[in-house]
Amino acid sequence: MRSLRDFTNARVDLGRAGDSVPTARLLEFRLAHARARDAVHLALDSRSLVHEFAALGWDSLILASQARTREEYLLRPDLGRLLSKASRDQLAASALQIPLLFCVADGLSAAAVHRHAAKLLTELRPASPILLIEQARVAIGDCAGEMVKAEVCVLLIGERPGLSSPDSLGVYVTYGPRSGRTDAERNCISNIHDRGLSYEAAAQRISYLVCEARKLKLTGVDLKERAGLVAG
Repeated sequence: MRSLRDFTNARVDLGRAGDSVPTARLLEFRLAHARARDAVHLALDSRSLVHEFAALGWDSLILASQARTREEYLLRPDLGRLLSKASRDQLAASALQIPLLFCVADGLSAAAVHRHAAKLLTELRPASPILLIEQARVAIGDCAGEMVKAEVCVLLIGERPGLSSPDSLGVYVTYGPRSGRTDAERNCISNIHDRGLSYEAAAQRISYLVCEARKLKLTGVDLKERAGLVAG
């Protein structure tokens, strides 16, 4: 008879040792918890990403949110949703206009960005400069997208670490990014990592959403993925 553990990475069917779980399972839990904590506090190495993207033929621009430190970022989510004054000035001076904007943000797992962003972008093949944003939350794509007059913003961001996936990448697609957009006005694709959604499948879903967004001029709860149109 197959165990539940054959079907999921979740902590099920751990066994027992007296009134507790076996020592090996307890140590696995503590290690997973430590990895999740490390992922939250790990800083994004933007310079290394610039070089990695350049090697793949993509220009990029490093920006930052209004959160000055990682501690402030974790305690003040509102600051992570807005570009710093220096970054706004830098973006304005660049005079960039990017109809389909790709942003890469650290979010709550810089490890996810370092491990998966370039591989996913290779499937998506961006044609415009990529914005790398430090100490960022999802809504910062609205601020950046509005400044570069983007029609659609595709934001890659490190997701909140779980005990089975400290390096999961998420993607948010927003039509007409501008300040004041809500999460109900964007579509999310999550769980992109080695044991989750593949880069190819994620790219297919993103491409579908971008095409539909441009056609229907909307994203969010009114834009549904139709079963059978996207390969999983």
